[in-house]
Amino acid sequence: MALKNVTDASFVDDVLNQKGVVVVDFWAPWCGPCRMLGPVLEKAAESLPEGVQIVKYNVDESQSVAQQLNVRGVPTLAVYKDGELQAQQAGVMNTAQFAAFLQKFIG
Repeated sequence: MALKNVTDASFVDDVLNQKGVVVVDFWAPWCGPCRMLGPVLEKAAESLPEGVQIVKYNVDESQSVAQQLNVRGVPTLAVYKDGELQAQQAGVMNTAQFAAFLQKFIG
């Protein structure tokens, strides 16, 4: 399943105005760890519960939101619940680590 791409222009509608949990993957095409995390997120997206979604934010194409959140490196995941930032986590995760991370917000 392809994950939805968000930009600075669509961030409010696609993330902040959404009900439920939205995980934002701040990534870049040149980033090796980002390429490792991508398949983990795509696989997770296939079995997400109702009201949970994952979106991708390319820091090479948009920078404003990443700067506002002080994203210093990629990959960084930001978790929003009902439009409110809940957490940020930098670095690559495997499937089990991502599932445990996400569970904190959907439990």
